[in-house]
Amino acid sequence: MQAYLAEFLSDPRVVPLPAWLWRPLLHGVVLPLRSPQSAEKYAQIWTPEGSPLAVHTARMARALAERARAPVAYAMRYGKPSIAAALARVEDPVVVPLYPQFAESTTGSVLAALPAGTRAVRGFHDQPAYIGALAANVRRHWAKHGRSPMLVMSFHGLPKRNAGDYERQCRASGELMAEALALRDGEWRVTFQSRFGYARWLEPATERTLIELARAGVRRVDVVCPGFVADCLETLEELGIRAREKFLAAGGRDLQLIECWKRSASARAAAIGWPAARR
Repeated sequence: MQAYLAEFLSDPRVVPLPAWLWRPLLHGVVLPLRSPQSAEKYAQIWTPEGSPLAVHTARMARALAERARAPVAYAMRYGKPSIAAALARVEDPVVVPLYPQFAESTTGSVLAALPAGTRAVRGFHDQPAYIGALAANVRRHWAKHGRSPMLVMSFHGLPKRNAGDYERQCRASGELMAEALALRDGEWRVTFQSRFGYARWLEPATERTLIELARAGVRRVDVVCPGFVADCLETLEELGIRAREKFLAAGGRDLQLIECWKRSASARAAAIGWPAARR
């Protein structure tokens, strides 16, 4: 865990601070404190097969290989399997960062790690197949569990100063999804999660929104994460455990976390598809 966090938090696109300032803090304070905390969180969501993110990503790669009838390798931006190792397995690859909305700290970091000339997709936040797959996933959940009066679309947050076009793309995805689901004003909201540090982050914050909804008398809420193509720590622990506890403590009765396309790996692969790549 400490090695992973060290690699992740050393990326200047993730933490845009001067190395001379950040690295002593990272290795002297942040890693000793956060590594045990992160390990405890992962322990709450671990499965017999391993990390949910790794399991679902591997299944998605296999499904896409079957659909495309071409070799597909998957990689993690930090940790293993590495991007370099995955690229070595595929001839003339097209790289698809699995972040629907473009941000320098996510897609930008992946692009920076690629050899010059590698074809890559910059995002797919408004691709019709992606929006359609999200809407179909929500409808499946509603058919099985019933529909809540409020759908909260929670995207990963970023510091406001580093958001660039990311916020616009998140809100565009939310609007397209609401349109596909025929939601009216007041039946859905776009929020941002995973706040860290003291900078001003994108708002409204997911956790605070859920607390406000509960205090306003909304007893049941559905939460979906359109920016995540597979369930991971941010969905299962941050929302499924911690945010649910806060919602219930504020007076809510039921928080339904809609899974990230877990029903079908082939559906995830089809939704991502092959948007135009660039060199």
